[in-house]
Amino acid sequence: MVERQLTFADLAKAGDMIFGDGYRTKKSEHGMPGLPILRVAEVHDGVIRPDFTDYVSNAYRGAMGVKVSRWGDIVLTTKGTVGRVAIIPVGSPEFVYSPQVCFFRVAEGARLESKYLYYWFKGSEFWSQAGSRKSQTDMADYLNLSDIRSLSITVPDRLQQQAVVEVVGALDDKIAINERIAATYEQLLKLQVDCMGLEADPDPVTAASVTEFVQFNPKVAKPSSEAVYVDMAALSVNRAGISAWTRREPKGGTRFVNGDTLLARITPCLENGKTGYVDFMENGEIGVGSTEFIVMRSVQGVPPEFSYFLARSKRFREHAIRNMVGSSGRQRVAAVDAANFYISRPDEKLLAAFGEVASNFFAHVRSLDRESRTLAALRDSLLPQLMSGKLRVRDAEKIVEGAV
Repeated sequence: MVERQLTFADLAKAGDMIFGDGYRTKKSEHGMPGLPILRVAEVHDGVIRPDFTDYVSNAYRGAMGVKVSRWGDIVLTTKGTVGRVAIIPVGSPEFVYSPQVCFFRVAEGARLESKYLYYWFKGSEFWSQAGSRKSQTDMADYLNLSDIRSLSITVPDRLQQQAVVEVVGALDDKIAINERIAATYEQLLKLQVDCMGLEADPDPVTAASVTEFVQFNPKVAKPSSEAVYVDMAALSVNRAGISAWTRREPKGGTRFVNGDTLLARITPCLENGKTGYVDFMENGEIGVGSTEFIVMRSVQGVPPEFSYFLARSKRFREHAIRNMVGSSGRQRVAAVDAANFYISRPDEKLLAAFGEVASNFFAHVRSLDRESRTLAALRDSLLPQLMSGKLRVRDAEKIVEGAV
């Protein structure tokens, strides 16, 4: 296996790739129609979760130049939480990168495989260098362009790179399949909810208060010891599953249990659809979340998943957004105002049928999510061994075959 040790400056000079930081926009350049700004908080490990809050007017597109995203670009967060990496997926809308996001665009026929570079950013060779560079400031951790130019990468021959990508990529592909299955289930359940008339304006005479079906911020005892903690970044804009959580001492915040729905109540998270369904904790366990959540819980006799699909419904979200108050940029909706909402009373048989299907679908998704977390852990353990050559590709292939 032929290997070369090259710096990023070497690769850029030879035309193997271009890289740079984002566009330093001025407030006066913001406007519509335009390109959404991709900010550092919207880049998560392996995925882009855009908020679509700020746009740079198309009048400045020429000035943006190469800082406009392309499919296949690798993006790396370089300030604050340094090192989150993702790929701009095929079909993604265009973005203009913010200054705290660095992009890497590998040329066709380059000595470096684009996806190999993506996985390299997750490995020890990158982190051993980034760790010493990102802390050379008294302020937040930061990697500047000079730091990135000086990064040194071991570049095996393309066949070896492709083999590593194929092995590790098989795990990511299975995780992506699980995501698509979960998304399909949600789409099918939404159709059932629509059949109950949730999106239709109710008849004022027969309308039902939503509080007949859902509690808002129900009382939950304070956990007595370290508890699950969910922050805003863990909520998806289009999926029920909560992507990540930590544990910490319960010092405040919203409290929830399995079967609860977490609704973001602050701008721009509410407008962007940040919502999650809690089903990953142990039975009886109490979790703690951001103070910017509203907890929604189906009342006894109503399927627990109903509260999630209510929170996702267009009518309810429009109602919640209309009732936001506060200064520009920090508006919130109060739980009592969100709860002042009326729906067409669901047919009992349709509601029961929805509950049966939803219970089965969500149980399967829980299983898929557990599998995805296991696959991600396996990927993260194999990757450094493959990159360093400690593990042969053929041995890794056998391990992956057993997992997928």
